[in-house]
Amino acid sequence: MDPAALLSAYDDQLRTGAEAPGVASTSLGPVRLVEFTAGRGFVTYRNLGDADPTRIRQLVAAAREFFRADPTIEEVEWKTRGHDHAPGLHEALLAHGFLPEEPESIMLGVAELLAADVQLPEGVTLRRVEHEKDVRAMSAMADEVFGGPVSEARANALLQRLEAGDGMEIWVAEAGGEIVSSGRLHPVPGSDFAGIWGGSTRPEWRGQGIYRALTAARARSALRLGKTLIHSDSTEYSRPILERSGLVKVSTTTPYVWRRAGGPDS
Repeated sequence: MDPAALLSAYDDQLRTGAEAPGVASTSLGPVRLVEFTAGRGFVTYRNLGDADPTRIRQLVAAAREFFRADPTIEEVEWKTRGHDHAPGLHEALLAHGFLPEEPESIMLGVAELLAADVQLPEGVTLRRVEHEKDVRAMSAMADEVFGGPVSEARANALLQRLEAGDGMEIWVAEAGGEIVSSGRLHPVPGSDFAGIWGGSTRPEWRGQGIYRALTAARARSALRLGKTLIHSDSTEYSRPILERSGLVKVSTTTPYVWRRAGGPDS
């Protein structure tokens, strides 16, 4: 599939309820307002149609008020895409307290091309984990790699998803009994896609093909589940790794985040 065909499949199959299956949501014109657990909100849409800057500003204001009215919501992400026609959206988001984070590349590819054999360093093995002890060890490793404190809440959220049986898989690479890399697979119901997310590798183990091997293992698992396409949002660090695995950049996505801070504009 060429990049244009991949992007068309992404827009048609993933920018609907597939982004948050089984989660309560509210429609606001073309916009979908999603409430996750752990105080998180999410804004998504297939497109904004022919909305002009005035209408877009109204949608942003209404979305913020919706989430601000719920005291359990502490953080809201408005997910933008670089290929959208959305005049005035950046300015409207800033005006209503949504701050941009680092842009990421939307990476798409054919699962069969990613499911290659990748040689692992000696002593490194891959496996899928499901038990609580393993999941908490994986989550703690990822927190450390990303430079944050170990979060029990994030580990609990992963365990809840596994218990709910929504299809998420957690894969790890181990060496000497220690988890050195990890990543998740998220099959998307009702679509040809599975997402690969949460990639993290300890610095001393990078550059040895371990994350590429984890990507290939997840692609093989996706194929077993009948998913033929893979998607991921990647940082500039991860993008070259995914490109070597066979994914292509088709667009960009920038999260704009509003956080409850107690001020008059928060």
